[in-house]
Amino acid sequence: MYRIFIIEDDLKIASILHDYLVRYGYEVVQAQDYRQIKQECVKMQPDLVLLDINLPYYDGFYWCRQIRTASNVPIIFISARTGEMDQVMAIENGGDDYITKPFHLEIVISKVKSLLRRTYGEYAGGDFATRNIYHVGGLYLYGDQNVVEWKGKRIELSKKEFRLLNCLVQKANQIVSREELLEVLWDDIEFVDDNTLSVNVTRVRRRLGELGIRNAIETKRSQGYRLVPNWESGQ
Repeated sequence: MYRIFIIEDDLKIASILHDYLVRYGYEVVQAQDYRQIKQECVKMQPDLVLLDINLPYYDGFYWCRQIRTASNVPIIFISARTGEMDQVMAIENGGDDYITKPFHLEIVISKVKSLLRRTYGEYAGGDFATRNIYHVGGLYLYGDQNVVEWKGKRIELSKKEFRLLNCLVQKANQIVSREELLEVLWDDIEFVDDNTLSVNVTRVRRRLGELGIRNAIETKRSQGYRLVPNWESGQ
């Protein structure tokens, strides 16, 4: 079942789209916080986005660019703006298609089906990796690139650094045992010096420091490590 993310602040229109898409068998989620669109998109990892232009706080062009920094998910703009320049801007900012309001629901369904088919189905040109993305506290991890991003700054980690950080991110605020982390980093841990894990944790801390994130990984003596995503509050 394909998952569709609706970013539309007109609740009546959003509800109509939601109900119609559900009727055709799609899983549909509507945006909740118009200041956190990128975060919501990364968290739910949709297969397609329906995006309005006139939104609170930031317009659809801005959010399209933000989503594009994290994903190649297909995006269809739906807007009351009918000018050619708006449609050009939609495409130039990363959109894949454009529907003007008022619209016929049959047109929406037709374009959704067509774009999904081109992206994932019989007309797709290959694997379309959009789901290998992890996120906590504004920190984004891109698994297909071993890249970490925070506040628009990106750095590339080594494979082991990324694996270690990814394991901690997926269990944020939980203690992850040294044994579990060792198994993530090495297939055979029998001959791995325990100090080697400490060295790798130190490296990850240093790389996070390059992004401006410090004191995020706590050492729990005789237990393991814990990622505490308190950097957004400046602690």
